[in-house]
Amino acid sequence: MQIHADLTKRAVVDSASLDWIASPMTGVDRRMLERDGTEVARATSLVRYAPGSSFSAHKHDLGEEFLVLDGVFSDETGDFSKGMYVRNPPGSSHVPSSKQGATILVKLRQMDPNDDTFVRIDTTDSSDWQDGRPGEASLPLFNNAQERVDMLELAAGSAFEPVTLTGGAEYFVISGSFTDEGGPYGPGTWLRLPAGSTQTISSETGARIWRKTGHLLQIET
Repeated sequence: MQIHADLTKRAVVDSASLDWIASPMTGVDRRMLERDGTEVARATSLVRYAPGSSFSAHKHDLGEEFLVLDGVFSDETGDFSKGMYVRNPPGSSHVPSSKQGATILVKLRQMDPNDDTFVRIDTTDSSDWQDGRPGEASLPLFNNAQERVDMLELAAGSAFEPVTLTGGAEYFVISGSFTDEGGPYGPGTWLRLPAGSTQTISSETGARIWRKTGHLLQIET
């Protein structure tokens, strides 16, 4: 299965417009944003766990990262409530579940094989947010030679100078909206811009955005 699988092309998806598709596990459904493969695939998806649902034990050969968008997601290492960002590196394994139900943004099989870093960050905790450009605050989530992951908070009425995205960029809008040359992006929108893109961002309403950059510089096929 291939969905927006060509990483050298711009892609944009309003996730709210997609149908939920049942996974192999009862009570676990998916909205597929990008995918290259069958059940074992390089993938970016929204995954919804019904209350009391679980997924069978599995290993992350090329890693997993996720952001909890709603509810509480759990595994052997803890309970992750709305706003938690988690990275499980290549070689890790777990048995995920949710007692009360949860929705997560999850990326699978997209890490450097040598990455061995576990990350757990509460993005709702304001203590580690940093001032950026005027009208912007950011929370660093992860950074290595291949990629950088942040949460961004854009103020209402903010506007920024054009930037060249040498290694490309990927966004998921948590709340509010922002605009660039391609149009406006509201809550639940996923956007991917290939390496070398130029982008000029503004936000009339303000926005909270998950962003990943640098990871599209060298695409292996």
